[in-house]
Amino acid sequence: MSDLLVIGGGIIGLLTARELRLAGAEVAILEQNDAPARESSWAGGGIISPLYAWRYPDSITRLARIGHRVYPGLSQQLHEDTGIDPEYTRSGLFIHTRKEERDLALNWAREWNYRISLESGATLQQLEPARLKPPEPLLWMPEMGQVRNPRLVKALVQDLRNRGVRIHTHAPVVDFRYDKGLVREAVTPTARFPADRIILCTGAWTTRLARTLPPAPDIRPVRGQMLLFKTEPGLIRHMMLEENRYVIPRRDGRILFGSTLEESGFDKSTTAEAHQELVHLAMQRYPLLKDYPIEKHWAGLRPAAPAGIPYITRHPQIENLFVNAGHYRNGVVLAPASARLLADLVLGRETATDPTPYSLDAPRG
Repeated sequence: MSDLLVIGGGIIGLLTARELRLAGAEVAILEQNDAPARESSWAGGGIISPLYAWRYPDSITRLARIGHRVYPGLSQQLHEDTGIDPEYTRSGLFIHTRKEERDLALNWAREWNYRISLESGATLQQLEPARLKPPEPLLWMPEMGQVRNPRLVKALVQDLRNRGVRIHTHAPVVDFRYDKGLVREAVTPTARFPADRIILCTGAWTTRLARTLPPAPDIRPVRGQMLLFKTEPGLIRHMMLEENRYVIPRRDGRILFGSTLEESGFDKSTTAEAHQELVHLAMQRYPLLKDYPIEKHWAGLRPAAPAGIPYITRHPQIENLFVNAGHYRNGVVLAPASARLLADLVLGRETATDPTPYSLDAPRG
């Protein structure tokens, strides 16, 4: 029997388990797939910032600000402890935004102490020679970074195993067993897993899993498709965001280009239409990509909660059940603060962040 059972082995579940383990708890993870973090955590881009952060409520920025601050040290620590480098890189972020949003973005940056400036396309061409005909106006955030999320989650898995956290794969939860108003066991097709407290970190699958645990979080899957170009290191140097499409250069020269936003239920298949659209947009902005192969095309399911505000909370009816899910496109940047807040709630510690906006009954616009 575990003190704490984390259901879901994505980045939210992995960092939540790590926070709890660092506090001395006995922790186990149940993961439905053959390896942890193969869903949204593996499929995303790894930008350490919400996309168009000023469009989100303050409750998102509070969590994101913590992630922005801690990722350099967290990545370094994981690299030293596991030998796996998450490749945190402060590559800077150019953002194309509507003219009417400029003041909103600049005011948001001043309020939250982010470096930001309004630049012409000529500035981008100086910093990023590969880009032709850049859109204007451009916001430049030089301190924004990224992690290579598949390497980040590999490092987290190794770190947890080193710390004695048990990770059970091929363990999809199909039911729960209750006793006296508490949830006592998570039931999989092949085994039962008793625990004192259970934490749902199940992303897009949370509402479906929690259907027998009313009230259930309101989270739906949103498909995102991405392309990976194999190029030369340094060909593209900085991240770029342009109306929900982003370009993310990795250290080894691979370039991520994405992402679509599709209401397709739990269908993770890729489509020729999305491939064609993404290739067209990529070539339009970076014509030199025509000389490089597309190495991979994949899709992931983002867990969308109303207004993009995740649920990080104790269940209001079941005292020993907790939820940490619904981070939509911001799972990587919000994960460290979400994990810390959830651990504070589970362990009865004073919370550094007000948990009210993330409760099950909080208004979400």
